[in-house]
Amino acid sequence: MKKTLLAEFTAKPGCEEQVAALVADFALLVRAEPGNLAFDVYTRVSEPRAYWIFEEYLDETAFAAHLAAPHGAPFNARLVPMIEEDASVLTFLNPAN
Repeated sequence: MKKTLLAEFTAKPGCEEQVAALVADFALLVRAEPGNLAFDVYTRVSEPRAYWIFEEYLDETAFAAHLAAPHGAPFNARLVPMIEEDASVLTFLNPAN
């Protein structure tokens, strides 16, 4: 079964450009992971500092591999000081039909 989630965070004022560049670089790495099906980055129209990232992985094993990937920890270490939340807020999703 696919593993699908929404990751949300808000860039701190003054960090918008750094966060955008960091997320863009990370997206390229995640999309290259063998089990990644989607890593779509969005910002809210009414609040461009607010990020919503739709992620989909082939299955739980692919998601576990994503979490263990060597680029994940450095990304989060750089991201956290530049966002308002303590970490990305993750919402795991199931298909409605």
